[in-house]
Amino acid sequence: MRRSLLAAGAVLTLLGVSNVQAQTTVIEREGPDRVVVDRPAAESKSVTVREHGDGCVSKTVKKENADGDRTTVHKETCD
Repeated sequence: MRRSLLAAGAVLTLLGVSNVQAQTTVIEREGPDRVVVDRPAAESKSVTVREHGDGCVSKTVKKENADGDRTTVHKETCD
């Protein structure tokens, strides 16, 4: 009787182990595609700073990219 109980316990243990193994889940994720941005090789930039005698300073920044697009920003501050 003892041997049959041990055998039944062993069978139940094996069934329990197989059930645990059947519940294994594998999750595979695909990352987003990478984005590569090509930037122009050269950009010209000039900065001009002028101090006025009355305590004011003006700064002008001019940029031009490889495509020929130009941008000019002018800022003036006074104390």
